[in-house]
Amino acid sequence: MLLLFACFMQKAKAQSRYIVKFTNKAFQTTTLSAPASYLSTRCIERRQRYNIPIDSTDLPVTPRYLDSLRNIPTVTILSVSKWLNQVAIQTTDASAIAKMRSYSFVQKVNTIAARVTDRTTPPKEKWETSTPITLSRITGTNSYYSYGSSTAQVNIHNGSFLHDIGLRGQGLIIGMLDGGFYLYTSLKAFDSVNKNGQVLDTYDFVQQESSVTEDHPHGMQCFSIIAANIPGQFVGTAPKANFLLYRSEDAASEYPIEEHNWVCAAERVDSAGGDVISSSLGYTTFDNTTFNHTYADLNGNATMAAIGADLAAKKGLLVLIAAGNEGNDMWKYISTPADADSVLAVGAVNSAGIVGSFSGYGPSSDGQVKPDIASVGVGTVHQAANNTISFGNGTSYACPNFAGLATCLWQGFPEFNNMQIIDAIKRSSSSYSTPNDRIGYGIPDMKKAVQLLLKVISTNSVQLAGCAPMISWTSKDITGMRYEIERKAPGENDFAKIGVQLAKGPNFSSQSYQFQDPLPLTQAGSVSYRIRQVIDTTSAGFSAVYLDTVNVSINSLCTAGQIIMVPNPVKDQLSIQVTIPEALDLDIHISNSLGQVMKRLSYQKPTGSVSIPVFMADLASGKYFVTVYSSGKKLKVQEILRLP
Repeated sequence: MLLLFACFMQKAKAQSRYIVKFTNKAFQTTTLSAPASYLSTRCIERRQRYNIPIDSTDLPVTPRYLDSLRNIPTVTILSVSKWLNQVAIQTTDASAIAKMRSYSFVQKVNTIAARVTDRTTPPKEKWETSTPITLSRITGTNSYYSYGSSTAQVNIHNGSFLHDIGLRGQGLIIGMLDGGFYLYTSLKAFDSVNKNGQVLDTYDFVQQESSVTEDHPHGMQCFSIIAANIPGQFVGTAPKANFLLYRSEDAASEYPIEEHNWVCAAERVDSAGGDVISSSLGYTTFDNTTFNHTYADLNGNATMAAIGADLAAKKGLLVLIAAGNEGNDMWKYISTPADADSVLAVGAVNSAGIVGSFSGYGPSSDGQVKPDIASVGVGTVHQAANNTISFGNGTSYACPNFAGLATCLWQGFPEFNNMQIIDAIKRSSSSYSTPNDRIGYGIPDMKKAVQLLLKVISTNSVQLAGCAPMISWTSKDITGMRYEIERKAPGENDFAKIGVQLAKGPNFSSQSYQFQDPLPLTQAGSVSYRIRQVIDTTSAGFSAVYLDTVNVSINSLCTAGQIIMVPNPVKDQLSIQVTIPEALDLDIHISNSLGQVMKRLSYQKPTGSVSIPVFMADLASGKYFVTVYSSGKKLKVQEILRLP
């Protein structure tokens, strides 16, 4: 048995791998109009929700083309990419290569890797190393989670705010593409996800098998940064999400076939109905230097990985990619697929926001701002393979740290597509107005991102109901938030708060509200209303956002109906009838035609309607002007004729 194994491995090492690219997808047994045979229901629902068409890239590679390759005895099919319409194969038979190139449906056959590696080969270290830490237990916070040692990496983005309003990843699926998820089924950071069945699918595109627990721990470490739930010690950024764990990376070597595998894995995330991709992989140079990328290749459109990443985004997936760790090396720049224009490339900072020296520089070669944002990738807390908690350095760790929070944000706002979520993330970031080549648009603030999205999704209107405008609005909220209604009447320079309504959402969801304003102090003209939504009521984290301002016109008939002076003309006594419902301190001035004030009266009006008597018999006959004030505001002016 041992000898057979040794012989098999020797044969495997001698074999070469190729990409066979096809010219078309003819002779299909499936159609674009009936995608259920090749896309999951959840995937189709995502496409419909965001009006994303199903196109030829979604169709499977033509089965008869694959059968033709399988019928060549010395050829083994490794993995198939429908998006790129190509297949990775393995063979040492030169005649087989010649035969495939002769097929009319084959566009080209190119070498992509020298050999198949195996698990007995010592790993080639591609990632930053980790260091064990002594866990800190941080208490005294009011957050839903007690994060312990991961507090700083969550709170640099105000991430606890998302968790506190109930956004913890529930219902969303994160696809993780990496080099292996070593022992995740038995390590303590994953107790919750394993118990709750939150890992929905696993696959190894390197070895073509379903198990991913025997391989490199790097993917497991990244997975823990999102999924960990050890209260008081280590909690991740989206611990309630569901996961797809795919190994696309061969840690023992570096060949372009890993880019092909990456695209295959991204396709599987899409087809399975995933929402988010978090991948801490990147490619620049290879073991065979003839395959090396140049900086010019990093234009978002040249490499297999970048093309695949943008296709994933085109299908509606939110794609986050580690920027790369070559900042201190000769290469210096980001790696691919971080150069893809529709992904969020994540650079590394420490918990104080200082950029890690190793974090890859931007821009991409076509001038895009890269990295797009930054997260904690210096001293990032993660699960270690020996069942302790460690910290490590690398954009590899910054990417999942923010990917979990991006997932929680999207959970709260599924009405927005992936690119709208990316835009809100960028606009919420610390350097949005002055992006740079180290941290891009900066460090995102999840509380600010929520504010930005609330302003877009909320509605606000006002209708005149008699002389009492009715303000109506909708927004997303959860119990504990509140709304403050503000008004600016004609002649006023500032808004003033006139009412408060408490939020009623049982969870973070859309709610509708109304508020009626009797306008006791308003003269004719345009009245403006605005709603201030207080999303964080704590003194330390107080935060509010103004929704849209709306206006309503109040005519003179409406305002005159609130204060009536009878009789007119008057002989002995004038009656000022005030129909304003609330209590007011009123001042009444009676002036002659020259503007001289002949009489002043003060009256404390109680709630309800009143009739105020004004003695006029002591005034000479003629024309007078009666003005009613409250708190210095002129409510009513009326000309009165005093009879002899």
